[in-house]
Amino acid sequence: MRDLDLHALFLFNVTDTMAQPWADAGITCWCVDLQHPKGERREGNIIRVGADVLRYTPPMRRYVFGFAFPPCTDLAVSGARWFAGKGLYALADAITLFARAAEVMEALDAPYGIENPVSTISSYWRKPDYSFDPCDYAGYPGGEGDTYTKKTCLWTGGGFIMPTPRRLDPSDGSRMHLLPPSSERANLRSATPAGFARAAFEANYARALRAAA
Repeated sequence: MRDLDLHALFLFNVTDTMAQPWADAGITCWCVDLQHPKGERREGNIIRVGADVLRYTPPMRRYVFGFAFPPCTDLAVSGARWFAGKGLYALADAITLFARAAEVMEALDAPYGIENPVSTISSYWRKPDYSFDPCDYAGYPGGEGDTYTKKTCLWTGGGFIMPTPRRLDPSDGSRMHLLPPSSERANLRSATPAGFARAAFEANYARALRAAA
């Protein structure tokens, strides 16, 4: 696998959760977010890039997978009652970030997904291709803590394969709504469920190998 020099790209990605299964399989993973220290720092097969996605151009590599998590604060319908107070610029900026994610992902020529909660993107662009709750994939390795609900939408392309659910009972309910205010609240709410990350890897990895052969 290392001889093939294969890569995966993750945008607006603070944690390594979505990238980790790919990195463990020998894929070089680029995780890009403004919250990372400026520049590039490599640990094993994960390269964290501190950069503005709007101005970031991915290096020319052979990509086999991509995933993006554009900020949802000014798009999620759960916050619709505050839209008017935020103004048009907040909405325009959020749509621009989502559009940039779609542009970069499509250019990879590889399976990709773009994640957001139920959002106004459905009106401004198109309906999502899939939706799920974290508990739907809690039965995958690492997903034991994902026994909660949080409807998540995916816009996909490049032959992305939606994984088969292994649902566990959502015994924790909608726990993300119960998180107390903090500087990390947005990151915690948007953190990728580990079970889904593993499931997406298992569903798409074989295709990545075939494409690279």
